[in-house]
Amino acid sequence: MKAAVVTPGQAGSGRIADVPKPQPKPGEVLVRVYEVGIDGTDAEILEGQYGEAPPGDDYLIIGHESLGRVESISDGVEELAPGDWVVAIVRRPDPVPCRNCANAEWDMCLNGLYTERGIKGLQGFLAEYYVEQPRYLVKLTAELARVGVLLEPLTIAEKALDQIDRIQSRLVWQPERAVVLGAGPVGLLAALLIRLQDLEVHVYDRTEPGLKSQLVEAMGAQYIWAEKRRLDHKLADEIGPIDIIFEATGYSPLAFDAMDTVAPNGIVCLSGVSGGGRTIQVSADHLNLELVLGNRVVFGTVNANRRHFEAGAKHLSEIEARWPGLLTRIITTRIPMERFAESVQRRPGGVKTVIEVLPMASSAAPS
Repeated sequence: MKAAVVTPGQAGSGRIADVPKPQPKPGEVLVRVYEVGIDGTDAEILEGQYGEAPPGDDYLIIGHESLGRVESISDGVEELAPGDWVVAIVRRPDPVPCRNCANAEWDMCLNGLYTERGIKGLQGFLAEYYVEQPRYLVKLTAELARVGVLLEPLTIAEKALDQIDRIQSRLVWQPERAVVLGAGPVGLLAALLIRLQDLEVHVYDRTEPGLKSQLVEAMGAQYIWAEKRRLDHKLADEIGPIDIIFEATGYSPLAFDAMDTVAPNGIVCLSGVSGGGRTIQVSADHLNLELVLGNRVVFGTVNANRRHFEAGAKHLSEIEARWPGLLTRIITTRIPMERFAESVQRRPGGVKTVIEVLPMASSAAPS
């Protein structure tokens, strides 16, 4: 079968290769891949900065944001049937396992021995087929197929908001206002989840108003152009106390601005991964004082587990019902698999790029 592969650690090694078609074992299903989303992790792998091939292989099939359809099931599979639309969970528990992985919280792995499809030690989804156990597959309705590839990035926000609710059970928590930093796919999806709760939402981004600002306004939120406004107390004085700040940029200086801007009893969630060796000067005493006297919380989040994928599938339906067509507009570029290397190129005004492994027009249910 055809697959998009890299030689881990080698920049420019991305290529389409013929690899063996996987064969399901008892208890597994064969999935036909339709779409795979591309994000910053994929770009880093293609640049040779990251990525780990499975033991015994000298290549890694990339792609971890998937949408597929069950092609066939093997003996012992009762949860799924041929024709079901599915999204695969990315991370797998470590083999030890640590106490969190042993309790299906592989997104909270303690020892770092987890594996991830298309990233670390397991083959990914940018191929014609893959096999998987049903416990790592989340079923979608046919109505969500056109936007189902957004489920995996949505789960980042799902986990973040789940953790915010759990952490803020420490007090009487009645948030009114949130600021989302970054209008990329994760930031926009986080804004949609928060809007589902009917909170006032502001999305802060460096992109000149255009498609992104239109998407933000279409969900009933406000767009703040970073070129014109700083994230600081003046902004908070203008829009009102900020109870939640969700960071989805990976630009580390914004994290410190967020800590200084969030309201008393508020919470800052950092989800962007910053690379490089950037250093800045901060007013350490001031930040420490504000965090302590204001009962403020700052925490980081990465990955997601099954409950977040299941919540995301439910919320995708709610978002589609409340703002019809908005999710489809987030996917701004679709590229055929043979041109997958183009997917990491930044496109002015673009939001989400998706690789078409098999066009949706070919989605007749397997016999």
